[in-house]
Amino acid sequence: MTSNFVSELKWRGMVHDAMPGTEEHLLTGMQSAYVGIDPTANSLHIGHLVSVMMLRHFQLAGHKPYALIGGATGMIGDPSGKSTERNLLDETTLRLNQEAIKEQLSRFLDFDSLAENSAVLVNNYDWMKDFTFLDFIRDVGKHITVNYMMAKESVRKRLSPDEKEGMSFTEFTYQLVQGYDFLYLFQNYNCTLQMGGSDQWGNITTGTELIRRIGGGKGYALTCPLITKADGTKFGKTEGGNIWLDAHRTSPYKFYQYWLNTSDEDAEKYIKIFTFLPKDEIEDLIADQSHAPHLRILQKRLAQEITIMVHSKEEFENAVIASSILFGKSTSTDLKGLDENTFLDVFDGVPQAEISKSEMDNGLDMIAALSAKTGFLGSNGEARRELKQNAISVNKEKVKEDYLITETDLINNKYVLLQRGKKNYFILVVKS
Repeated sequence: MTSNFVSELKWRGMVHDAMPGTEEHLLTGMQSAYVGIDPTANSLHIGHLVSVMMLRHFQLAGHKPYALIGGATGMIGDPSGKSTERNLLDETTLRLNQEAIKEQLSRFLDFDSLAENSAVLVNNYDWMKDFTFLDFIRDVGKHITVNYMMAKESVRKRLSPDEKEGMSFTEFTYQLVQGYDFLYLFQNYNCTLQMGGSDQWGNITTGTELIRRIGGGKGYALTCPLITKADGTKFGKTEGGNIWLDAHRTSPYKFYQYWLNTSDEDAEKYIKIFTFLPKDEIEDLIADQSHAPHLRILQKRLAQEITIMVHSKEEFENAVIASSILFGKSTSTDLKGLDENTFLDVFDGVPQAEISKSEMDNGLDMIAALSAKTGFLGSNGEARRELKQNAISVNKEKVKEDYLITETDLINNKYVLLQRGKKNYFILVVKS
């Protein structure tokens, strides 16, 4: 039994364009659709998430999703939305990336059930690797004119007089290769719909044209809007680069913080796109937010839902604890519970000084820790003054002038957090 997939996407703001008849076609029973995923890294980033969410909604609606890893197209490079060619990868790297991406996709899509609509992962390298150049231009290329290909926006942009780099023949053929993917999946898997970002419309419709001309059938296209931020900055980017789904590339704490720090306007949009919460619950959350925006109800729920989905409930809870260390009340125990990467993420940019472990053998006195050994405070006199005013903390706990820092104070056997007042932090890095 299928439900109305297109209607679900529309209220969530996830439909940019759809070929006429797409909604009606999907209401006739279970259909198959695919999304192409670029395997040029061993992790997805949050820019991929919209199309992954589309596949998940497709499966929830009773249809069969296909995730296509672009092993062959990853060796070429898609010109859509790009001003230069991308680096080309070898097969070994692409296969490793494919396995890592499948593991991430399995958090969203059900690949393992015996249900008729269980998800399937395919790689276009498997059907392109033995397809000779002569066979391709004879069997596929002759069906699409150069005029048709040049009319695509992704091509026209790269051929404009303002474009310094121009476009290689390799990239020019990309839409034919992607179009053939759609034809292949149509003929071999009865896949009738391709979905993707709005910048993929030209490539997708080339596929529907090949299905019409070669396959004698009907293919459909549906695209989602490219996600933007209200302030005009690029979605999914920070000063440190992409927000990745891989915890080694972007820690769960930083991932959580990214969503927590979205604007009210963006949070209202993102909670529809990046969660599976039902419409009535989202509307209630939006209403609550409008009455008490300072509580950041939408941001907190958005960050919770997506961090649990991408990482785990445990990682979400750890991220909440880590956030409270900077912005709320916390204890030495909370600090010592952080792994090293999260600790360094929480205190990113905080000044540091190194001391040797031997200097702690008999305990490091507070005056030395605050001034002479570190330069955290300007002088020994200032250090004494702040200590007498009860303004100094070691690992979030207030200390007096007679306190000695020892190995028991070490966080991850390496760090000690000093603090003056509420907002001035300093890290002692203890070297063996």
